[in-house]
Amino acid sequence: MKVFQKVLFTLCLFVPFLLSAQDGGPVYADETFRGTRVINGHSIECLNEGELDFLISHRFGRVNGGLYEFFGLDQASIRLGFEYGIKRWLNVGIGRSSYGKHVDSFVKIAFLRQSDRAYAPISITGFSSIAVNTLKPADPTLPVPFQTRLAYTNQLLFARKFGDRLSMQLAPTLVHYNLVDFNDQSNDKFFLGGAIRFRMTKNIAILVEYYQPLIGQLAPGKFPPLAIGFDINTGGHVFQLHFTNASSMIEKGFLGETTGDWMNGDIQFGFNVARTFKLKGRRY
Repeated sequence: MKVFQKVLFTLCLFVPFLLSAQDGGPVYADETFRGTRVINGHSIECLNEGELDFLISHRFGRVNGGLYEFFGLDQASIRLGFEYGIKRWLNVGIGRSSYGKHVDSFVKIAFLRQSDRAYAPISITGFSSIAVNTLKPADPTLPVPFQTRLAYTNQLLFARKFGDRLSMQLAPTLVHYNLVDFNDQSNDKFFLGGAIRFRMTKNIAILVEYYQPLIGQLAPGKFPPLAIGFDINTGGHVFQLHFTNASSMIEKGFLGETTGDWMNGDIQFGFNVARTFKLKGRRY
């Protein structure tokens, strides 16, 4: 009986390796989203090890500014960012925005990657960032303490790719502001983000992204961010065209500080460009 138990135990150890060798390992979902961003917010996607992304995010003014503002094209804000894949499951990034003169940095960890295995029906990625507002104080005699300039964002991103065309993502999000507008406001704000990507052709996809705050989370005059746009794959880089009511291009800005209202036509045209460079490992 003991011999039988030892044989059974040995088989239990080696069968998984044999099965893995036979089927060649798991088949992972590819390009749930085309890049590391949906539109405003992050996607579950991470860069491969040794890849460097240079991102240019651009927002014009509101289209309801009319002809005098050339439908928003007379105004613009920009964010320049770099992201690097330390490992396939670990990315870091840094950026600087003209809006609020923010400097932000983040870390992104892929906990689970969707595959054909029963234990991985979805992809799960964690995201954590810190942003600092570097604007000069309105009154030089009243300096703003550094710690009040900070804001933190933490997200868990859950996504699934359905077939070759449809991808969906949920993003429960917590943003902490060290300084808020009013004393009766909470420093912590909770949002539930949702995103859909539908690939229409080989190189073009439509995107919709929305973040719903919990009741009472937004200050008066602030609105939930909604963005609608297109992904265009040009081979060397990803190009996005979109419309949104948010001016900021970092989480603490577009989640809790958006003053544009879609219902009033406070819509801004913008684009994102991501160019990937292979700095380490085999080129492709």
